[in-house]
Amino acid sequence: MASDFQSKVIKEYEDKGYIVLKTIRLSRSGLPDLMCLKDGKTIWIEVKEPTDTLKKLQKYWIDRLRLDGFEAFCLQKGKGKIY
Repeated sequence: MASDFQSKVIKEYEDKGYIVLKTIRLSRSGLPDLMCLKDGKTIWIEVKEPTDTLKKLQKYWIDRLRLDGFEAFCLQKGKGKIY
């Protein structure tokens, strides 16, 4: 079940015209929670609650996606972009 914060992030990107997919069922552990698609562009977003921490594997995937030319980052409730 998505958190209220994750639902808010999904709505924000859908309102901007993105198709937003939750990646929970993808085969690779550590991939960001959301894949946002629009105009041939993909943004990957890891969503964290205030008490959650970004894991080493999640940082690896964000870095790897960035190296491959994607926009990828982590948003934390109450702090905004933290990585």
